[in-house]
Amino acid sequence: MSLGGYVPELRMDLADLMAHKPRSLVTISGMIVGVGAMIVILGLSSGSREEVLRDVNALGRDSVIVEAREAASPTEFERRRQVSPGLTYGDARAVRRVAPGIAMLTARKKVPLARVLPKPSRGVPLLMGVEPVFGRIRRLRLQEGRFFNDEDEELSSPVCVLGEDAKASLLGFDPAVGKYVKLNDVWLQVIGVLARQATAEAGAAGLEEADGNGVILAPLTTVTRRFEESGGSPRDEIDGMYARVSGDAAAAARTASALLLSRHHGLRDFIVVAPAAMLEERKRAQAPVFAVMLLVTGISLLAGGIGVMNIMLAGVIERRREIGIRRTVGARQLDIARQFLAEAVVIALAGGAAGVLLGLVALRVLSAAGWATSMAGTALGLGLAVAGGVGLAFGIYPARQAARVDPAEAIGYK
Repeated sequence: MSLGGYVPELRMDLADLMAHKPRSLVTISGMIVGVGAMIVILGLSSGSREEVLRDVNALGRDSVIVEAREAASPTEFERRRQVSPGLTYGDARAVRRVAPGIAMLTARKKVPLARVLPKPSRGVPLLMGVEPVFGRIRRLRLQEGRFFNDEDEELSSPVCVLGEDAKASLLGFDPAVGKYVKLNDVWLQVIGVLARQATAEAGAAGLEEADGNGVILAPLTTVTRRFEESGGSPRDEIDGMYARVSGDAAAAARTASALLLSRHHGLRDFIVVAPAAMLEERKRAQAPVFAVMLLVTGISLLAGGIGVMNIMLAGVIERRREIGIRRTVGARQLDIARQFLAEAVVIALAGGAAGVLLGLVALRVLSAAGWATSMAGTALGLGLAVAGGVGLAFGIYPARQAARVDPAEAIGYK
């Protein structure tokens, strides 16, 4: 039969649905809840995955990051220092030497700025001292000028590279290379401006990652020698490391963590993260939650399918006379079965469409509340396909019962 041959039957199915609105609504309620829950689960799962992928890409898939844990109070800081010296250059050298697959590594030192000239138009930038290899570790791109090199590092040159937002805040939108900025009491010459970087969400994997577009980068020796308190010798202390790994980043992170724990006498005053492992860790943590949600969805869809089957069985009894008349004027058993099966699918699809709309509204509300959500068109199509499949599966038995009705007996049914 051509597609046009199904149109009259579909019209009959829709007319029957509209003639029994309350009953039809109760019938498809389970389908609405089930499909709606499935859309929400897919949206949350996809949003969470995209969020983690964004953080992993921003931090570097082949990188290992070490961060010093901030002490909650001066008292805790002093207590820690009795056990561990904190992160040091010695730690950086040891990790570079021992951890497997370390291709490049730089220590890092942050300096909060109390006085900045020119006066920033929005937010005080953060000064970070890093080694020249940092640009290659983080795959930084420049929109202007150059990155500092090994000679700048060796001479503690008073130079810096600005993140895009830091440059706009301090020097506006004119070319910045060759200009000077005063940070605390030190003048630095701008030699480069970074292109915009992807930035991980704050607190990703427990890291206090700075916004790469709002920082000022300078040679590590420049920061340690020029920004220390006057009269004091440079402290052999850092607050982080960035490494690029040529092999298994997770294995390198585990080795670095064990090494630092040993050097710090068992005090875990640091965090070691391999961003590439974040995705698997997040998936493992979320698996039980999504399993429970899928179970609830399955139960709702099962209830919806049973509802469709029950209403169709009731329809077989109510429409026995109609079935008998159709059979006497030439309708085959296959025609009767196809009509009831199509009606079951239409009922299920109506519930599926309503469930998709409900799921989209729920995702919009969750997104407004700060949840990470994402929804592809394929997921919406999947929701309708699942609804149609449930209607088809649970409509087979009522369709067979309708096809087996005895025409002679059905004609006299009242």
